[in-house]
Amino acid sequence: MRRAPSRSRLADCQMRDSSVFVYNNAMCGRFTLRTAPAELVEIFRLLQKPELAPRYNIAPTQNVAVVRDAEGVARELTAMHWGLIPSWSKDPKMGARLINARAETVADKPSFRTAFKRRRCLIPADGFYEWAKTGGKAKQPLLIGLKDGSPFAFAGLWEHWESQGKDAIDSCTIITTEANELLQSVHDRMPVILPEEQYDAWLDPDNDDRDGLLELLVPYPADEMGFQPVGTAVNNPRNDSPECVEPLPNSNSLFPLP
Repeated sequence: MRRAPSRSRLADCQMRDSSVFVYNNAMCGRFTLRTAPAELVEIFRLLQKPELAPRYNIAPTQNVAVVRDAEGVARELTAMHWGLIPSWSKDPKMGARLINARAETVADKPSFRTAFKRRRCLIPADGFYEWAKTGGKAKQPLLIGLKDGSPFAFAGLWEHWESQGKDAIDSCTIITTEANELLQSVHDRMPVILPEEQYDAWLDPDNDDRDGLLELLVPYPADEMGFQPVGTAVNNPRNDSPECVEPLPNSNSLFPLP
């Protein structure tokens, strides 16, 4: 399995007393992508190196980097609107309500079932955020990722929408599943993270093995993940700077500061 030696390994930053947290109602709604484009080419076997600036606080309705099959010969990375707009929708604003798709219903729900059959994608990331209650009204932002700091990919779906007189839009959604043992104290859901060896099966538009595809949508192993508390800069989606990922004082760091 490929590792990223340039990033520090995470100590067991799992907040030993998990009982202080209760569930936050939001699903996967913010993430980061700071990985160098050249590394993304290697990981995802892309046709060409993308031009991407580091992102520290990617939010719904923004454009996100998406990897999809390119006519069965390679993979391409393209920008898509985060919030899936079904092809039959009359209003593109519908996408704001479809930033996530539940693994349990994704193959059957009208908004997602066609994309699940033919338009599956990967959404590269190297961290994602959740907000945990700490006993009062305040919520503690947490940056979550792999212990070794490696980039990864969310399982996603994409759609093409167009309407007469309006610009065509390619949009996407992130699939979620039940939380693993690490994150259950923070939230009851988590995004589906696919191991690299499953990328081909997920992206193949000719793969019609419904049951086999659904079996991929499971919680990522808890012992390979960790999380750290970060400051409140990430609370504002307008903030997209290294400050968002800075760990709180006296906390372990999942990623080195820029």
